[in-house]
This record gives sequence, structure tokens and C-alpha cells, in this order.
Amino acid sequence: MIRAFSLCALIGALFLLSLCLGAHRLSPLAVAQLLAAHDAQDFLVWNHRLPRALIALILGGGIGLAGALVQGVIRNPLASPDLLGVTQGAGMALAGAILLFPGLAVNLLPLIAIAGGAFGAAVLMLYNAGHFSPLRFALSGVALSAGFAGVTEFLLLTHPVAINTALMSLTGSLWARGWEQMPLVLLVLPIALLALPLAKSLDLIGLGDETAHALGVDLGRVQVRALGLAVVLTGTAVAVLGPVGFIGLVAPHIARLATPGRALVILPASAAFGGAIMMAADVLGRAMAPPLEVPVGVMTAVIGAPYFLWLLFRMR
Repeated sequence: MIRAFSLCALIGALFLLSLCLGAHRLSPLAVAQLLAAHDAQDFLVWNHRLPRALIALILGGGIGLAGALVQGVIRNPLASPDLLGVTQGAGMALAGAILLFPGLAVNLLPLIAIAGGAFGAAVLMLYNAGHFSPLRFALSGVALSAGFAGVTEFLLLTHPVAINTALMSLTGSLWARGWEQMPLVLLVLPIALLALPLAKSLDLIGLGDETAHALGVDLGRVQVRALGLAVVLTGTAVAVLGPVGFIGLVAPHIARLATPGRALVILPASAAFGGAIMMAADVLGRAMAPPLEVPVGVMTAVIGAPYFLWLLFRMR
């Protein structure tokens, strides 16, 4: 109970900082007054910082949950959507759609991003079919991610005229995101709830494939459902923000350290820490050198890369 309260307090503090900090700093009292007034003078808070904080919280939570699902079903602490080709597959599909079909309807981009993430997951599953091992799965995912990233860079370099439009969608940034993106962002919430019924199966899979199978777990079905949900959650985040790395890797680890227990606790805790990491990265990116903003994807890489190296060091 104390840990849950502390986590809620942390998220609340980060949310308040997200409303207060930026090129123009506001005191908490000023933020409260603007939220209460809600008139023509409150553009900065109501139409800019509030939706931005909500998007960071919800999509960061979705990515954190996706990472917990992938790590749980594969039983590999190095697994996450951005290290297994899902995030880069979604980014590649998004870049291809924007650059090759500039007249494409904007409302189709989320579906294209999700399809790209599903393609990356499908290629990875097919490559490892019949020869599965956690290490092979992780390494082939890293190779696949690098390949998709290379294709994305090739597309950007070969379409210099449209590169600015594509970069706006691929930098992993919350800049210029607002209420217009909120209907798509809110879809993450019901999708995330579909992950909770998988908690018991993930606990049993953690005991080993043979034991889980003996206890009645349909491994193939659980893997497809968990990876499918992770693909949709990640693809939605990529469609709105662009690729944002390391949250799916780091958030589940922090959740296990802070709230060790069953998957029914780890899954929502990973979502909460994912949202907190995304908001913290966004606040840092805005507060470092205002009025310039460092994209949130850059900040999560700066935070996540040292953690990843530390994780590898512990696993030696």
C-alpha cells in the first residue's frame, strides 16, 4: 500500500512539473488558477501542457506495459518492443507511408504503424520457430531492429524533399502533440485492460515452458495474445510520437524491483513506471535549455542506455 501510494505521489509530482516547466515557467499556484479559470488566457496550460502530460502518461504507460508483456511471455529480461524489431518495424512502415505515399489519409497512419510492428514481430517469430531460446530470440531481435532502422534511414536519405515531414513523425517527440491526438491515445486504455487476464498465465510461464504446459497453459495462444497486445500498444505510441526507445525495457525492471510479486501487480506497475519515465524525460527535455526542447526519444535513450549496460553487466 505504501509503495502504491509513493508511486502515485511520484506520478502526481511529475504531472505537476510537466504543467509548470518549459520555456515559460509557471508556479503551481498559477497553474491551479489557470486550470480553474479555463478562459482565453490559459492556452499554455489547457491546450498545450495538459494534453501533452496526459499523452506522455498514457503512451508511456502503454509502452511500459508492452515491455512487461514481452519480457513475461519470452522469459528474457533483455526483451522489449524496441529491441525485438516491433518499434523499428512500426517506424519503418510509418516512414515508408509518409515518404512514398504523401497523399495518404492521416487517419490511416496508426493502422500502418501497427501493421509495421506486427510485421516485425511476425518475422522474428518465424525466424525463431522451432529453434527458440531466450538468447537467440533477443539477438535476432536486435539484428532485425538494426535492419529496419537501416531501411528507415535509406528511405529518409532517398527522399530529401519530404524528409522534414517524416522526421516530424519519427523523432520520438511530444512537441505539437495535443487534444487532436487524444482520441487515438485513449484507445490504449481499453487495450491495456485486455492484458490483465494474461497475468496468471505469465506467472506459470515463468516456472518454465514444460511446467506451464503441464498446468494447462496454452503457450502458443498466450504468446500470440501477449505479443499482439504489445504490438498494438507500441504501434499506437509510434503513430503518435514516433519511436521512443528503452521505456519498454527499463519500466518492467524498475517495477519488479519496486513491487516484486505476481504479474497481476507487475503489469500495472510497469505501466505506471512507463508513464512516469516518459513524463520525466519530457520534463527534462524541456527544462534543460529552454526555449529549445530535446525530443523525449533522445532523453529516454540517454537515461535507458546506461541502465541497459548495467543490466548486461549484472548478467555476465
